[in-house]
Amino acid sequence: MSPIAAHAEQNPCIGNSVGVTGPAAFGGQAAKMGAEIAIEKINAAGGVLGKPLRFVQYDDAGAPPRGVDNTRRIALADKCVAILGGYHSTVAVAQAEPVNKIGIPYVGIMAANTKAIENGASPNYMFRVSAKDKWVARFLVEQAVKASKSGKVALLYENTGWGNGAVPDVKAAMQAAGKELVALETFNWNDQDMSPQVMRARDAGADVVLFWALDREGNQILRSMDKVGYKPTIIGAWGIAGNLGELAGPLANGVQVIQTYTFMGEMDPKKKALWDKISAKYGMKDPSEIKMGSGVGNAYDAVYILKAAIEKAGAYDWAKVREALYEVNHTGIVADYQPAFDKTDPERQDAILPKYYKLTAWQDGKLLPIEQTPYGKAP
Repeated sequence: MSPIAAHAEQNPCIGNSVGVTGPAAFGGQAAKMGAEIAIEKINAAGGVLGKPLRFVQYDDAGAPPRGVDNTRRIALADKCVAILGGYHSTVAVAQAEPVNKIGIPYVGIMAANTKAIENGASPNYMFRVSAKDKWVARFLVEQAVKASKSGKVALLYENTGWGNGAVPDVKAAMQAAGKELVALETFNWNDQDMSPQVMRARDAGADVVLFWALDREGNQILRSMDKVGYKPTIIGAWGIAGNLGELAGPLANGVQVIQTYTFMGEMDPKKKALWDKISAKYGMKDPSEIKMGSGVGNAYDAVYILKAAIEKAGAYDWAKVREALYEVNHTGIVADYQPAFDKTDPERQDAILPKYYKLTAWQDGKLLPIEQTPYGKAP
């Protein structure tokens, strides 16, 4: 145990470092909403170990240095019992070192980079209630192979920690499927024209293109494809789950995106109850106003998993809560966590198993369950 972690009793607060400003602010805001609603409900029912939970929110704006600073502030100044992590994988990867050095439990709720959680630390204080790119890659490649008539698949990915981290995962998933990518093309944030990349994918014969992109660049790729007359099937990681339909208009129709949770379509009683609270608290009139519903659902479940761990630990104590996380079983809104984490399996510092992943598709500006669109039923 680190000298810092030796201070046994932490404060009854959960910190959150997400980007609530910047071009992908909707992702951070979604995570913040889910956590806030969960903590309000927990406190209304009496809190945890007889104390109300406090929610401490800091903006990292998607910048790794700010995420690192926020981690230290949440752990050492606020002395919170745990920290939630946000939307950007570059931030999550940077947070791993201070999290493990300090010894504060971290539960990621959006960023999917495999190495952020599978970081080699022992003990490892990095946990996640979100998608993981290693598993996302397998899921998306499976969909791509089913959708492709030619068997030729391309990958377009952003030149960041998230995009670069996904490349080996996608290559491994393709190899497991007995195939290789026919084109592998990258781009930078704020690039305006991806015509050379999409032309190379087109000329390689790819009839399915995987996207590891955010909405802003996804829009530019779609416009470049339209410009060169290239119309492949597009299946993307959830970076294009926010406002792609708004940015790209009809060009986004049919673009398929992985999710862990969506408020669109029919609602079961649990989802309806959560939506009613969101609508009342944040003044939303329609579920389509939630950009990145997975962030809401993941954060909501993450808070309840932390609540259960604190109760099992019997104290607001970093090391005890970390150990207790491996003992939590919880029926959440995103998944049935039985258990949430498994200490004997390094891959199982991740709680949401691939069987809970969902395929959605953009249609007329809304991201809907694929079975409710003209683009086929989810496998």
